Amino acid sequence: MYRTAIEKLYRWKNAKRRKPLIIEGARQVGKTWLMKEFGRRAYDDTVYINFDSNARMAQLFSSDLDTDRLVMGLELYAGRKIEADRTLLIFDEVQEVPRALSSLKYFYENAPQYHIVCAGSLLGIALHEGTSFPVGKVDFLSLYPLSFQEFLMAVAGARFAELLESHDYPMITSFKTMYIDQLKQYYFVGGMPEAVQSFVEEKDFNEVRDIQRRILEAYEQDFSKHAPAGMVPRIRMVWNSIPSQLAKENKKFIYGLVREGGRAKEYEAAIMWLCDCGLVHRVSRVNAGSIPLKAYEDLRAFKLFLLDVGLLGCMTGLHQQTLLDGSHLFTEFKGALTEQYVCQQLKTIEDLGVYYYTNDRGSCEVDFIVDTGRYVVPVEVKAEVNRKAKSLRTYREKYRPEISVRASMSDYKREDWLINLPLYAVGSVERSRNCP
Repeated sequence: MYRTAIEKLYRWKNAKRRKPLIIEGARQVGKTWLMKEFGRRAYDDTVYINFDSNARMAQLFSSDLDTDRLVMGLELYAGRKIEADRTLLIFDEVQEVPRALSSLKYFYENAPQYHIVCAGSLLGIALHEGTSFPVGKVDFLSLYPLSFQEFLMAVAGARFAELLESHDYPMITSFKTMYIDQLKQYYFVGGMPEAVQSFVEEKDFNEVRDIQRRILEAYEQDFSKHAPAGMVPRIRMVWNSIPSQLAKENKKFIYGLVREGGRAKEYEAAIMWLCDCGLVHRVSRVNAGSIPLKAYEDLRAFKLFLLDVGLLGCMTGLHQQTLLDGSHLFTEFKGALTEQYVCQQLKTIEDLGVYYYTNDRGSCEVDFIVDTGRYVVPVEVKAEVNRKAKSLRTYREKYRPEISVRASMSDYKREDWLINLPLYAVGSVERSRNCP
């Protein structure tokens, strides 16, 4: 399958001031595959080092971090010469040897000719716990489950994804039945690479569900294995509450749904742990519509979404028969799957700030507010063919954004102030996101 992140890796490789690269993302989103595939495509040789339970590497990095010495040790371990401009060095599960993370500073300062890519399933936690390496000495790349466009490439072929990227909406609309059918499948299958690969090969929804259950079980095992013991019950409670949080009409996270009488101070660390793992997206409220949105962030009010729409469906027991029931899938438990889907697509767009808006009275709520860096774009999500946009109109009258977006099952239509964007085209806006 094709991952668009590989294009970012090529840009990293060719950058004049290239730094060691850290790929962040949840377990099983395809970080190891991406690094190896990039090495296969872009380099003559790849040296892959997995630091998990690797006593020899722990010993190598335990003392002097002189880069010449480290390269010699890596060559002895790999059994071949490392040519700086021809070899990709991959450090996987690098958080298991914190001194290896620290060494990235010295590779950048003293041996920038080496091409080093790192990843780890719990790397976000290690970084936030203060693992030592200076900020500014490494580059970061976030990897998420497959977007709908990547899913289209894998299941239907690249031409249909390219058509979405072309923004030729008269042509796109003529194929809308196909796009809607594929979107239904994506709601069920999601974007976890193993689930997508299985679906491409077998077209078996039951097998997809089995894979998703195994992934969810692996995440729960990570809670017990890697989180502080006293925090594990709270992490489980927050994690298991997310479907019911999203089933509410107002999807703001309510601590009382985790446990009756629950308070923020009890669960803040658990939520942070899940965010650092890449397992949830935290979307904060803003109370104004001006750039930069970060300045108007209300840290007390937020929504929590899972990393993947397919995993959310698995947690809620969504049955494959729902796929056949017309548009019922898109309205399943108050449109939670649809809002999850839109959040997931927006999060895959690089450097996009994603928030939601409510006024102080709570009488106006816009599902997502996007900060492109140049414009603030309100996005209202409708699970069906729905042309009402009361909150969006109220928001526009107050803040006068250049353009507003309503994502729904309606066909593409541009009015004076509003773009109706079909749900299946939500993730295709990256190329033109800085244009009103």
